[in-house]
Amino acid sequence: MAAAVLQSGIKQANAHIEVASAGLAAMGGFEADAYAIKLMNERDLDINHHRGKQFTAKEGLENDLILVMSTAQQHMVEETWPLLHGRVYRLSHWGNFDVDDLYGRGEPAFRKALKSIDIGISRWLEIVTG
Repeated sequence: MAAAVLQSGIKQANAHIEVASAGLAAMGGFEADAYAIKLMNERDLDINHHRGKQFTAKEGLENDLILVMSTAQQHMVEETWPLLHGRVYRLSHWGNFDVDDLYGRGEPAFRKALKSIDIGISRWLEIVTG
């Protein structure tokens, strides 16, 4: 959801920034969760093509900015791949919240997470699109 929301904002800003999505515990090749698809469809954002992909050091080194959902994820990435330190930020870098892991959770949790994603993405869009 975060990648779709970010990509949409970048497109609206007419910026030329590439967005990719990968997870730290992603189940490679799996579709997005049905609740995520539903919420993105409500915004006319199509994530039906999305397939889970595992984050790797190679991917990290190929990107200037890595956004994670939580403090725990930030620490995990920076400890596992020290060369990425300084590129890894929480989506809510300017706020005092983490975006919860949604695996196996219901629609209310997805809606709550999407609100947090919107808040975090709005600030990052200001930064990356100028």
